[in-house]
Amino acid sequence: MGDKLIAGEFDPSGRRRQRVRLRQCLDGLGRLLADKRFDRPKNLMGLEIELNLAGADGLPRMMNAEVLERIGSHDFQTELGQCNLEVNIVPHRLRGRVLDQLSEELRTGLSYADRKAREVSSEIVMIGILPTLAADDLGSTSLSYDDRYKLLNEQMLAARGEDFLIDIEGRERFTYASASIAPEAACTSVQLHLQVTPGRFADAWNAAQAVAAVQIAIGANSPFVFGHEAWRESRPPLFLQATDVRPPEIAAQGARPRTWFGERWIGSAYELFEENLRYFPPLLSTGEDEDPLRVLDGGGVPELQELALHNGTIYRWNRPVYDVVDGVPHLRVENRVLPAGPTVTDVIANAAFYYGLVRALAEESRPVWTRLPFAAAAANFDAACRHGIDAVLQWPRSGRSASLARTSAVRLVREELLPLAASGLDSWGVEPADRDRYLGVIEERCKLRVNGASWQTATYHRALAGGLDRDAALAAMTRRYCALMRTDAPVHTWPTDLSG
Repeated sequence: MGDKLIAGEFDPSGRRRQRVRLRQCLDGLGRLLADKRFDRPKNLMGLEIELNLAGADGLPRMMNAEVLERIGSHDFQTELGQCNLEVNIVPHRLRGRVLDQLSEELRTGLSYADRKAREVSSEIVMIGILPTLAADDLGSTSLSYDDRYKLLNEQMLAARGEDFLIDIEGRERFTYASASIAPEAACTSVQLHLQVTPGRFADAWNAAQAVAAVQIAIGANSPFVFGHEAWRESRPPLFLQATDVRPPEIAAQGARPRTWFGERWIGSAYELFEENLRYFPPLLSTGEDEDPLRVLDGGGVPELQELALHNGTIYRWNRPVYDVVDGVPHLRVENRVLPAGPTVTDVIANAAFYYGLVRALAEESRPVWTRLPFAAAAANFDAACRHGIDAVLQWPRSGRSASLARTSAVRLVREELLPLAASGLDSWGVEPADRDRYLGVIEERCKLRVNGASWQTATYHRALAGGLDRDAALAAMTRRYCALMRTDAPVHTWPTDLSG
């Protein structure tokens, strides 16, 4: 699809044509959702991790093309910035020893990629935002050498009509005006896919939205934005502002940003795609003239490429995905909440917690989203991003009470959500040894109140106290992070000194 992309049509007649094509896709999706041709559930999950490149000095390296050439595997691909890569793990069934299997595949693949990167004086780093990355490192010339990124950058700039303003106030305040979408490349994530049937999609998506704040609280790993200490998980505010094509006056009128938590619980996947069409003008087009209804009438399955492309330029933290594999359509929930890293063990622990918890919550007789107002879920997400593992969240009281209680994220996880995640993994058929090992990592993080973000900030401040200036402290902390990341010891066990 990438080779065929063309610019969105910003003249009124062109925009109308694109909206007609998207409406046709939406109508086709509506018919498909009532169709029996959707893939039967296979308990399939998928995993993608966005990665950074840094040198032995801890500073960013803008050379993904050279590194990818040496890796020579389709499992590794470009991302937006030249300092980024992405690794894709083939789908697996959620059962048996799948967690240990994923862990071994990731360690093997990342170790190989790191060896190849070192051939050109670079290293692979799994981290939400590389602490040594400076704003001046990310401009239009630092975008990957791929026409789709150049075109997306041009169209988003044209839609906004002025520079993108980055303004994040946390422990410190950082402001910056960018003439490109390149600051988005600072944000590297883990994306967890879960294939579901149309009838189960809403329950899975609602469950994923409800627990997004908890995922952030225990998994935060992005406390620095361009050398400034910001939120404990700074990716969401940075990503929102780096992709915000709304001119300020339009934003003030209530237009939705393209990076969006959402505003309501849903009853079907169709509602999310319909919101896409209603709220977000298309930026790109495939140029395809597929008539989905005609394809359906002929007994075929439409690709809905225009709908998929449009959906890919709307950055929900839990995104609906329509795809066709071997002529069979399916739906996925794409969870985009978590930052990358710190270690493979931490990534798999986060995945185990998510997949188990979503399964358990989606099957409850009185689902949490019928008791938790959506506005409270959104407020929880904001609180978790700001405060990380120290966040206090709103959650429904146990029993039949409809009221909410304020509770620390770590207490909520240890007393209520970890047992649910364990029962969910049991329902998937995951082996108890895998279940206990990886959920045990989450429990220890909560006991010690340590995650990637808290380790980074504690180590950084210790370096400052030892006499290093800001830049030297960030570089030293990043080098220590990289060394400990390669041990694969979970982050709650890491020492905060710079020796070793």
